[in-house]
Amino acid sequence: MAFQAMKNSLKCFVLWLVLGCSLGASVSFAKTLNIKPINNASPERVLFVGNSYYYYNNSLHNHVSYLVEAAEPALGARLQFKSSTIGGAALNHHNMAHLIEPGRIGVSQPFEWVVMQGGSGEPLSPRRREIFRQTAALNADLIRAKGGQVALYMTHAYVKPHRQFNPQNIVATESMYVDVGNEIGALVIPVGLAFEEAYRRFPDLKFHNRDGTHPSLLGTYLAACTTFAALYGRSPVGNVYRADGLIDEGLATQLQQVAQDVVTQFFQRN
Repeated sequence: MAFQAMKNSLKCFVLWLVLGCSLGASVSFAKTLNIKPINNASPERVLFVGNSYYYYNNSLHNHVSYLVEAAEPALGARLQFKSSTIGGAALNHHNMAHLIEPGRIGVSQPFEWVVMQGGSGEPLSPRRREIFRQTAALNADLIRAKGGQVALYMTHAYVKPHRQFNPQNIVATESMYVDVGNEIGALVIPVGLAFEEAYRRFPDLKFHNRDGTHPSLLGTYLAACTTFAALYGRSPVGNVYRADGLIDEGLATQLQQVAQDVVTQFFQRN
């Protein structure tokens, strides 16, 4: 029995060693970002492609649209946001060619931005990281062929009691999204880093549901503020939208500040 336990431990060590080696070259380059946000951008047609991390709590795309509407009502009235989600999906589960074809999902003109989100476990496996990289590159070519721009939504990491919780998961997640973003020329939206910073500042708040993986309403609101700041190049601080009044003004302002601080620091990297 002790021998079997030793074998299992060795297998886990080897798995993490392989992952670590695959990340070794990229971690040191993760500080460099090739694509920066456009200040005061005003896209009207945005497609969000992902999984349940999007659709929890009345869907991320709705919260982002409400932030835009509150910041600039005229722009908000023109928005055509769509969200295509599959529960538990990896990026390669989506038919991107179908989704971005004008008129196919109810938007007659090409999307100006497509925000792609991978599965939460994709950064933690060398094989799945490579599938994500290949899929993101293929999708980026399809999106640009239609005149759109590409963004990657960096997912948040697991917390306890999730069985895959590990404090180092965010390192692998950040590395994957930054490396792939640089390779394909995509804007990276640092939602995962915003969660880490929010927990650092407010350890008693819950940004995950009790399963340790899906976002709570606070998590979705924080993610929306981070997405707004990165995609529109505008600060969410002072925005009057507060998740339909479910988050009080003081807390909303604090989360807006976290999002803005993280986005500012993330894109100031050299």
